[in-house]
This record gives sequence, C-alpha cells and structure tokens, in this order.
Amino acid sequence: MKKVVIALSGGVDSSVSAYLLKKMGYEVIGIFMYNWSNNNCMWEDIRDAMLISNKLKIPFYVFDLRKEYRKGVINYMYEGYKKGITPNPDIICNEKIKFGIFLKKALKLKVDYIATGHYVRKKKIYNKKKIIYCLLSGKDKKKDQSYFLCRLNQYQLSKSLFPLGNLTKKEVRKLALKLKFYNAYKKDKENI
Repeated sequence: MKKVVIALSGGVDSSVSAYLLKKMGYEVIGIFMYNWSNNNCMWEDIRDAMLISNKLKIPFYVFDLRKEYRKGVINYMYEGYKKGITPNPDIICNEKIKFGIFLKKALKLKVDYIATGHYVRKKKIYNKKKIIYCLLSGKDKKKDQSYFLCRLNQYQLSKSLFPLGNLTKKEVRKLALKLKFYNAYKKDKENI
C-alpha cells in the first residue's frame, strides 16, 4: 500500500482530500504545517485538523516550520517591498515551504507522496521514454490554483497528489456534508 502525507490545514479542502486518498487505498498521515500565526486562529486550525484526523482514523502530527517560513517567505516579501516590487508570498510558500521543506520532511517518514487540497490536476506524459509532469488547471475554474503552483519543478510534481483537481468547491462541500465533517462550511482562507 502506498503512503501519503496530506498537508492538513483544518479546512474543508484538505479534509476531503484526506478522505479521498483513504478511499483510493492510500495509507494516509495528516500533518499540519505551523508556518505563521498572528492570532488564535492557528490553534483552531490545528484543533480542526486533529479532529478530522481522528474522524478518519489517521495519524496526525504538526511540523513547526515557522523559522523556515520567516526566512523563506516573510524575508522575501520584505526584500521585495524594499525594492519596490509586489511579491506573491503564496507562490514562494508553495515552492519553498509546502513543496520544498515540507516535502523533504514528509519523505523522511518513508511516504511515497505528499498531497494538498489545491484545485489543480497533474498529468503524466511520455516524451521519448522520459516522463514529464504537467500541471493543469482544476475542473472548478473559479477555484483553479495552478497559478500558485507555477514554480514547482518536475521532482516536486512527481511526488505530489492533488485529489480535488476533478471536483468543484460545491462538490467538495457537498461531500463534506455527506461525511458529516463539522468543517463543511468553514470559511476559506485568503492565502493559497
């Protein structure tokens, strides 16, 4: 059985992703990335992720990545502002933190993949016996997040799963309600 770590944020998207991965036959581990918090909502998110893990009967851990996030994302933003540019912290976070440091730490748990609740699809094509991974927009054009993953490299894509790519947000919330996930109508975060 293949193993996967789901980046479990406590929101409905990652929760339904974890459920779908289990349904597909993966051994799933839920991990909350503690990146940044300037209020108490981070503790609520950890609690929500833990409750979903408990409901799905999957192991749950927290990775403290605050130092790495500050260095790789916050400092990048400050430097950009000093130069008079408007940096996109979500793109950098995905490249360097979620699919960088988080991926590296997750693979140390002897898993095959990491997964997220991004609304994107991944396609594998063959070119002269070489595998190329393509990132495609998600089915839900209103929720498509491919732009925010535009800097992922082939290795990062090869190790990533995106269970929500063929679903709409409406379908995800409907499934969460059917599964009696208490966070079925939890408000989405602004960051991606």
